[in-house]
Amino acid sequence: MKQRYFIYFSYDGTAYHGWQIQPNANSVQAEMQRAMSLLLRHPVELVGAGRTDTGVHARTMVAHFDEEEPIDTVQLTYKLNRVLPFDITINQIKPIDGGLHARFSATKRTYHYYVHLDRDPFCRAYSYALHQVPDFQLMNDAAQILLSHKDFGAFCKSHSDAKTTLCDVYEARWIRLSNTKWHFRISANRFLRNMVRAIVGTLLDVGWHKVSLEQFVDILHSKSRQQAGESVPGHALFLEDVQY
Repeated sequence: MKQRYFIYFSYDGTAYHGWQIQPNANSVQAEMQRAMSLLLRHPVELVGAGRTDTGVHARTMVAHFDEEEPIDTVQLTYKLNRVLPFDITINQIKPIDGGLHARFSATKRTYHYYVHLDRDPFCRAYSYALHQVPDFQLMNDAAQILLSHKDFGAFCKSHSDAKTTLCDVYEARWIRLSNTKWHFRISANRFLRNMVRAIVGTLLDVGWHKVSLEQFVDILHSKSRQQAGESVPGHALFLEDVQY
């Protein structure tokens, strides 16, 4: 009988076209499956907790795989970290109940989007530079509206293959890290493709008084991606946590 394992890992997504394998583009999944297949000496298929867009990072990502023979999880973790590229780190591998699924059993996912207001050379790779100060309180007022909404079609990438645009958002708020640095924290049971980046872009329009709170509600109800703001760049977005 096969044993299922959860693998917890982190990655810097700068060099990758997201998590999921795709033709003619490097992905985190492809790198990890290549390394695991080499070490376990047979093809390994990983099923991730979700997919991240090009350039997006993960502090905590989860995937599962099945094995016929027992494996030494500590040794495999050590060996994977020796052969994987420097921008992918395996944190833990552990056996789990076979009924658990990395994607479908996840109950909450949390993302952070980082912004900074000063000229900081150490932020530019992982944070979005804002050239004018937005009204963070007003953006938090708008963010609270997300908690009582269900359909996020307005923030879903056009021509997405999502079967439904319904999501349960549990938390959405801007958090001040210092005088010049903030991040937007959002948790939900699931996310649509491009959803966080589109939400942040639209909230910034609110913060710059281009969109009122009433117009923000109208955008939500429209379910139209064309009505929402532009998506912010992916380099400042981190998948922070996945809970089961």
